[in-house]
Amino acid sequence: MSVLDNFEQWKDFLGDRLHQAEDQGVDHATINNLAYQVGEHLATKVDAHNDEEAMLRDLWNVASEEERKSIASMMVKLVQNEGTDR
Repeated sequence: MSVLDNFEQWKDFLGDRLHQAEDQGVDHATINNLAYQVGEHLATKVDAHNDEEAMLRDLWNVASEEERKSIASMMVKLVQNEGTDR
């Protein structure tokens, strides 16, 4: 099963990557920029694997660039307390 198949596993996966980046000294602005790039890729290149991803894709597709940056930032906040080591 892929981490994309279950939203809780996806959040844990993202949380683990976020904590790794923070532990390596990656600053918050860079993390948010990477989250924006991941969101753009997922919305345009990857089929949704569950209802939550479909909703995020739909929100992304109707959002302005500034709103997309906000969505990416909110996703970072959403997963900051997630992860397999938390």
